[in-house]
This record gives sequence, C-alpha cells and structure tokens, in this order.
Amino acid sequence: QVQLLESTGGLVQPGGSLRLSCAASGGASSRYSMAWFRQAPGKEREFVAAIRRGDSKTAYANSVKGRFTISRDNAKNTVFLQMNSLKPEDTAVFFCAATTSNPIFSYMGQKEAYEFWGQGTQVTVSS
Repeated sequence: QVQLLESTGGLVQPGGSLRLSCAASGGASSRYSMAWFRQAPGKEREFVAAIRRGDSKTAYANSVKGRFTISRDNAKNTVFLQMNSLKPEDTAVFFCAATTSNPIFSYMGQKEAYEFWGQGTQVTVSS
C-alpha cells in the first residue's frame, strides 16, 4: 500500500508561483496514476490535475489549464504540481491522490478513481 506525503504549501502573493511535490513510499510511483485535488473552505473537494501511469497522459481542470502543470519523476517516486499565476481563488488545501488503475481520460478527474490519499497541504494566495 502506497503512502503519499505532500510538501509544505505556503502563502503566496497573487500572480506568484509555487511548486508542490508528492512523494510516494511503499511502492514505486511509476505503478500509479496520480492526481491533485483541492478543497476550499465550505466547498467540495475538486479535481485539479492528473497524470496517468504508463503513457503519462495528463488532464487538467479548466480553472487551472494553462497555469498549472503536473509532472512526475519516477526515479524519485515523486509527482509535482507547478502552479503559476496564482489567484486568491486558488486558496485551498491541496491533496495528492493515487490509484493502481489506469483510468480512462474522462474518469481521471473523479475522486472515486483514486484509492490512496495524502493528508493535504495548505496553499494560501493573498496579498
């Protein structure tokens, strides 16, 4: 069973950048499709980005497309989320997720597709 550990988030000014990482232990990350979700106060957990195992196909929520990039370094068992042009509405707790399956593209953004979750890390975008 894989364990996921997110890097510490932080406070960033609007327009700034931040990179989150998610280290997988207990199993090679190359065996998993990985994703990032986020949850703002009082809101449902929502999909941010995903990267599939094998072909590394990526998917993004419309709200972050063009600003966020998900990538993986299998040698380090780590997945990254590079966040640029951050906005106050990006403020949320960000969660890393993983699945041993290889979800079809249309299913990559569904919470139900992932059986392993990290504890979450706070990202605050504010001046």
